[in-house]
Amino acid sequence: MLGAFSIDTVFPAFPQIGRAFSANDLALQQTISVYLFAYAGMSLFHGPLSDALGRKRVISVGLFCFGLASLGCALSTTLEMLLVFRALQGLSAGVGLIVGRAVIRDLFEGADAQRLMSHVSMVFGVAPAIAPIVGGWIIGFSRWPGIFYFLVALSLGLLLATAAALPETHPESRRTQLAIKPLLRSYWTIFSNGRFRRLSVIAALNFGGLFLYIASAPALVLKHLKRTPQEFYLFFVPVIACMILGAFLSGRLAGRLSGHLQMRAGFALGLIAALSNIALNLWMPPALPWVLIPIMLTSLSIALISPIITLANLNLFPSMRGGASSVQAFIALLSNALIAGVVSPLLSGSALTLAYGSAAMLISGWLIWRFDLIRGKRLALRSTPDAAALQPLDEL
Repeated sequence: MLGAFSIDTVFPAFPQIGRAFSANDLALQQTISVYLFAYAGMSLFHGPLSDALGRKRVISVGLFCFGLASLGCALSTTLEMLLVFRALQGLSAGVGLIVGRAVIRDLFEGADAQRLMSHVSMVFGVAPAIAPIVGGWIIGFSRWPGIFYFLVALSLGLLLATAAALPETHPESRRTQLAIKPLLRSYWTIFSNGRFRRLSVIAALNFGGLFLYIASAPALVLKHLKRTPQEFYLFFVPVIACMILGAFLSGRLAGRLSGHLQMRAGFALGLIAALSNIALNLWMPPALPWVLIPIMLTSLSIALISPIITLANLNLFPSMRGGASSVQAFIALLSNALIAGVVSPLLSGSALTLAYGSAAMLISGWLIWRFDLIRGKRLALRSTPDAAALQPLDEL
């Protein structure tokens, strides 16, 4: 959860950072987008590096580099310097998320893999709920660099835990060669698979419907809801609680309900959330608690859908799980970076425009899923070498 934690702890410090560097809201938003662009770019390499060098080694080096980058953020004296070190944070923060998925598939399959992926989603979901609370608490007794000193300590603690408790799940006998041409070929093999592309875009759009609100949290909480930096928890805790609940339900449903039916339930909740969000914002000004209800439903729907899509994508490439995890993460993170750097500044002027943007992403993800079902069933009827990779999700 380190990657998400590094985004949300900084939100309560935006006013202080803005005053320290004479930066406006758009410039401050770039501390998130620069981080995410670097995160997305490096995500293409975390997985293949772990395929070639081992999972534990890559995670350990990534955590060490993240600690150094966080120290650089704390010592920054200009906004430009802060942006550089935020980019370095992004280059290293993705090792846990990306390589961790590959670790799960190294050890588990089927319902067991879905169950553990759901448990990890619960832990991952805790980050956005805890992070702004921690950030607000630190700001309450310290200055904004204290947040980055905290991230230094967190990364070192995780590094020690990894060294002591994480086993190596990818033995040398199964490792691949680390070379540019084979790497590019493997990426082309993964990205050229139509089902993989569609599922990755669905996952990115689906999460984007929630991430738009996460990226716009400073505007929503401080300006539209007129709350203090210490009150970010009023937004994050209920929303993330629903994500944790959805991840728990997904784990309980593993092996009892087909992936297809779970996807249908998740998208039904997402569509209800999208339409009710627009309706409520058309009729009433933004206020707690009603403004949170559609966002909470969105969070619940994402938690039901995400484990199914992730496992389906990894199952398409059993010998390149690290690479497949990297490419899916790259698509998702690039989407998040564009949302944080472009979409959020354009739409965060009002709660209604945020509702329109979130609904557009959720509905687009649902439409692509419907297209994928139709196309998948048609192609599955043909006798082609790729037919197994185009089965409906419930068969995967």
